[in-house]
Amino acid sequence: MPRTYRKTRRAATTAATRQRIVDAAVGLHMSIGPARTTVSAIAERAGVQRLTVYRHFPDPSSLLRACVAHGWSSYPPPDHRAWASEPDPERRLRLALKELYAYYDEVGDALGVIVGDFRRMPELAALNAPHLARWERMRETLERGWGARSRRRRALRAALSLSLELATWESLVQREGLSREEAVELMVRMVRCA
Repeated sequence: MPRTYRKTRRAATTAATRQRIVDAAVGLHMSIGPARTTVSAIAERAGVQRLTVYRHFPDPSSLLRACVAHGWSSYPPPDHRAWASEPDPERRLRLALKELYAYYDEVGDALGVIVGDFRRMPELAALNAPHLARWERMRETLERGWGARSRRRRALRAALSLSLELATWESLVQREGLSREEAVELMVRMVRCA
């Protein structure tokens, strides 16, 4: 009886090589940015030849798509749906900002590098847009329950949006030296005043 050939070992090796390439590319994107990442650097970091990178990702778009998907699955932002169960809007905001600023502590520098390349790489911006739309849903979740109307509602929305921005965290924590807790409390007070 002839033995059937199974591609399981080869498939596993192929998948592992592909993942090493994506990991290498994501690491470079997070440190120097996608716009400055070269195929040669990816190949060197992954321990493969350039041809191997091209074999797995024949065009830059396919690699970029894989990197964006892997990046967001590896570093997901806090889930705004969990915050909705808190009925008090101020406590909800405090909880949200604690989680979001902890997330920024972990990935804020890398996220800033990647977002900084959006103007140079419109495709990168487009691929990330659905993921970054989560911040709009975060704001909508946090907006509930404040009882703000008309002009006050516009100010509340603006204050909430500002409190969620990566640039706000960068300014307060990295440049001004506030602790995460101090930054959270400052933003809660600002929103309360809005």
